Amino acid sequence: MKTFKSILIVLVATVFTVSCSSDKEDKPTFKTENPLDAYYTATGFTTITNFINSGDYEFGLAFTPTVKGKIKAITLKLPATNPSVRVTIWDYTAKSVIRSETLNIATADVQVSKEISELALEKDKKYMITMNSNDWYKKNKADNSNVTYPIIAGNITFIEYRWISGAAQTFPTNVSANYNAGDLSFDFQQTE
Repeated sequence: MKTFKSILIVLVATVFTVSCSSDKEDKPTFKTENPLDAYYTATGFTTITNFINSGDYEFGLAFTPTVKGKIKAITLKLPATNPSVRVTIWDYTAKSVIRSETLNIATADVQVSKEISELALEKDKKYMITMNSNDWYKKNKADNSNVTYPIIAGNITFIEYRWISGAAQTFPTNVSANYNAGDLSFDFQQTE
């Protein structure tokens, strides 16, 4: 009888341990995605021109996540070095700054990835990511024609490309559909 009680206690303890630890294991793990390559594929922006020391601009892409998620890192590549590129993530509707980060581009034509404290993004909310630089790659179609937005790139839908001249952290007011100046993007991970 004593052996039966011992076995029963071990069995109950095992079941309790497994049921408590399985809560975390039941949640799916989503892969991290960077939507920039899919964006360029969808737009057909394959013609590249380098602009170096070409005047300061605040420019970037407006986007909407189609799922709840988070930005884990910012990625950037430029045709010239720059130790302090300001990158801003905006609330598109309020035109307010959500987050500012500074990236060091130590080597031209090499993508830099900066991990940031995770930034939660709401499903179907409009955001914008911009940089302020006087160096960039201009990417467009060979015939310089417009693309039709929105552009779906995985779990991110790009709404438009915007820009404004100047070094100030100002929400861009000009919209262009025949090019993108980049390469600025982010690592996104769905959370539910």
